[in-house]
Amino acid sequence: MQIDINADAGESFGPWKLGQDEALFPLISSVNVACGFHAGDPLTIQRTLRLAQQAGIAVGAHPGFPDRVGFGRRELAATAEEVYADVLYQVGALAAFLRVAGLPLHHVKPHGALYNRATRDAATARAIAQAVRDYDPQLPLVVLLGTPLEQEARALGLPVVLEAFPERGYTRDGRLAPRGTPGAWIHDPTEAARRAVQMVREGQVAAVDGGMVPVRAQTLCIHGDNPQAVAIAQAVRAALEAEGVSIRPF
Repeated sequence: MQIDINADAGESFGPWKLGQDEALFPLISSVNVACGFHAGDPLTIQRTLRLAQQAGIAVGAHPGFPDRVGFGRRELAATAEEVYADVLYQVGALAAFLRVAGLPLHHVKPHGALYNRATRDAATARAIAQAVRDYDPQLPLVVLLGTPLEQEARALGLPVVLEAFPERGYTRDGRLAPRGTPGAWIHDPTEAARRAVQMVREGQVAAVDGGMVPVRAQTLCIHGDNPQAVAIAQAVRAALEAEGVSIRPF
């Protein structure tokens, strides 16, 4: 059995530093790089790709809403046409740096409020999936199980990669618990590791509002801006490898 561990990274901007990419990259197998809209800038992208290349991990695009002040976590009143253009623009920007570095574009994973909106709004999900398909119909799109984003990607024939979150709480409907609500974040590395094993081995996880949520995961996400990201990644990787699960890019 194998699983990918991904992390959102490259989210610094100019002199402002966020995350611990240097320490985190050796512990994961793929990375979602901010493309300059919610975070990141050209030099940060370039430096992040250099780190990824040194660590030997796969690189994906992490497009978000154009909202640096809100770190892409505020939902904007963007039309489907705007979402399509914004995603295509960001994927293309990262792809240029990857081409120069001699690295392939491995996948696309939406960020923050854009990701969350696509888990409940079909028009947004379709715009994201269409932008990815128009860029490259063989490019995998990372999605949450049972959401419009998964459905629209599959309808367009895109390769779909199912994602789960060991350090985020789930509600009974399979969505992520809203940030700021009780249980939305798991800060204890040991608990995150236990949940990761449960997700991979049992295909389920406990919901914050009771009951168990079915989970099918091909990749597990560690949020790079979580202050405990490195400790969580260490614990998750160690626990999975102890169960005989190998860590590889999907």
